[in-house]
Amino acid sequence: MTYCVGMRLNAGLVFLSDSRTNAGVDQVGTFRKLSVFEIPGDRMMVMMTAGNLSISQSIRQLLSELKTEDGHSIWNAPNMYEAARLLGEAVRQVHARDAQSLSAFGIEFNVSIIFGGQIKGERCRLFQVYSAGNFIEAHDENTYFQIGEAKYGKPIIDRVVTPATSLDDAAKCALISMDSTLRSNVSVGLPLDLLVYESGRLAVTHFVTIDERNEYFQMIRNTWGHQLKSVFEGLTAPLWDAAPETNGNVLHSTNTGSKPVRMAAPPGVAMPAVSAAPLQTLSQQFHDGQQ
Repeated sequence: MTYCVGMRLNAGLVFLSDSRTNAGVDQVGTFRKLSVFEIPGDRMMVMMTAGNLSISQSIRQLLSELKTEDGHSIWNAPNMYEAARLLGEAVRQVHARDAQSLSAFGIEFNVSIIFGGQIKGERCRLFQVYSAGNFIEAHDENTYFQIGEAKYGKPIIDRVVTPATSLDDAAKCALISMDSTLRSNVSVGLPLDLLVYESGRLAVTHFVTIDERNEYFQMIRNTWGHQLKSVFEGLTAPLWDAAPETNGNVLHSTNTGSKPVRMAAPPGVAMPAVSAAPLQTLSQQFHDGQQ
């Protein structure tokens, strides 16, 4: 499996991918999933893939060679929309060639792609391409795309990233998002590829491959975990069964009619004659423990 995230910001673009692939617990490999299509001074485009590795590699190779009847290719497409359309066409061509054969072996045609960049004369753009070759584009209301194991690293991006976020802060957020994924899912792993593109440069601005020895990523992993634990420990415990006039940190008050859904016991099950003991408040537990 994999995790990739791409962000479109006012200042440019950020791309981050892991490099782990697996076909079972004992077949783990490392394959880079971030590819660059670049003509310095004219265009810089990045493609990241998740899903079936053989399908992804076929699409990447075909895209680099594909030329339409009107002479357009990834290397001379007039804008990023046309470049994304060419990528979608490459996906459909690989599907037409391979999907039936794969299906005969019980293999689904499964691929997800993040594609973004800038072509001279227009702004930075970011797309997500699906297995059918169709795609959507990121806008200010949704400035990023994720593919692969997306759920673990999504909350921090939702809380932090906006179009006005700086490239450095976005890169930092992407790395925290990746760290959350690495900690929760063993199918995602190092090394990572991080590419940061500054709008208008029309060439890769910053790129680094991050392994377990990278000092900055180790700082992110250690500091983020420590700070997150400190924030958690600083939150006040909830107050249960508080008096109606109590204010502050009340989770449940005595005038709240919250009740669980209790299933009726079947005939023959002996039930106690007395009602269940009242729930004890956290403050009562604390005072009982002091005695």
